[in-house]
Amino acid sequence: MIRRFITLAMILLWAGFAPAAVAQLRIEVIGGGATQIPLAIVPFRAEDGLAQKLTPVIAANLARSGLFRMVDAGGMNPVPHEPEQINYPQWKARGADAVVIGAVSKAADGRYDIRFRVLDATRQVQIAGFVYFATEAQLRLTAHKISDVIYEKLTGDSGVFATRITYVVKRGSRYELHVADADGFGAQTVLSSAEPIISPAWSFDGNRLAYVSFEDKKPVVYVQSLLTGERRAVANFRGSNSAPAWSPDGRRLAVTLTRDGNSQIFLINADGSGAPQRLTQSSAIDTEANFAPDGQSILFTSDRGGGPQIYRVSVNGGAAQRVTFDGSYNVSPRHSPDGKSFTFIQRNGGRFNVAIQDIASRQLQVLSDGGIDESPSFAPNGKTILYATEVRGRGILAAVSSDGRIKQRFTADVGDVREPAWSPVVNK
Repeated sequence: MIRRFITLAMILLWAGFAPAAVAQLRIEVIGGGATQIPLAIVPFRAEDGLAQKLTPVIAANLARSGLFRMVDAGGMNPVPHEPEQINYPQWKARGADAVVIGAVSKAADGRYDIRFRVLDATRQVQIAGFVYFATEAQLRLTAHKISDVIYEKLTGDSGVFATRITYVVKRGSRYELHVADADGFGAQTVLSSAEPIISPAWSFDGNRLAYVSFEDKKPVVYVQSLLTGERRAVANFRGSNSAPAWSPDGRRLAVTLTRDGNSQIFLINADGSGAPQRLTQSSAIDTEANFAPDGQSILFTSDRGGGPQIYRVSVNGGAAQRVTFDGSYNVSPRHSPDGKSFTFIQRNGGRFNVAIQDIASRQLQVLSDGGIDESPSFAPNGKTILYATEVRGRGILAAVSSDGRIKQRFTADVGDVREPAWSPVVNK
């Protein structure tokens, strides 16, 4: 049952899809936070001449989070770009609790000098001020970094706008592994193949992807560098090689192998050297491993109890402990970044939905309401879960906040998208 869900079903979901051309992902926000912060973002001085304006990207990022309400920043005379130009009562009259101002100039080395400040309109104080130097090619990334600063200063949580996502696109008769910014822009093709690509997973330094390719007419686990493009088959044993998951130190992968018969979880070196170390010892199907953030244990899916449920086992081996008890079908576990909870897919009637469970209390909440939701992946701040779903027979990506209040859809004009994974925070 599990094997069909995680391998054949993933492939068959692509079957019959019309040829598709890759298009830019667009994000639609559904719902918002219980309390939204009223925020005004004043267009930065001299940004009109830039190849990529900064403030529209910043505003779109923060609005998309569902935690901010954008306040009209137009009509001020003069337009404020420095703290001494801020008329706080006017901004409060417009309903703004915070105001962002900034300016762009050309540095002596040819880069852009980008300065911005975040001001508290209620207390009439500056709460953040930063300077970035960026080339023209780095302008959009810089806007994401500025968004992260604003998000953190106003919510207390880390921003993830400067992170990336990976996903698989069915394009005509080919499969493409893509990497894009977290807002769907700047998509690049990492791998194109006539055979299916599934289960991409980020290394914890954000520089490598592990994934499963069927290019040799069987599932083989590869690791590919995003810096050099070099790729290597790291699990190509007899039978099936699938479901790679990185250890936090980036040295090992947990993979599912059938080399000994049924699907079991093994640990291998990330460079493919050495012999695999078998971790689970059962007559059942054990698969879909995911390391805890401390690297000391692994969550995985198993039908050893009669139906697919989620279990935990130490990386040193030993007896596995069952951790899901609500419902008869729970699969695809992924730890939250703080290790206090995990997300997974639960079957409710005939629907497959994203759920989250607190590890200590076992309290469970179903977060999504699609019919076929799969492949959940936490954002690196733990506040959002990215997943694949289906709308009118076409695969798209979606996201839901960890409290279930904010939902997003990533759509494209054409194409079918599956297998998402959110990158860690990477300094680029």
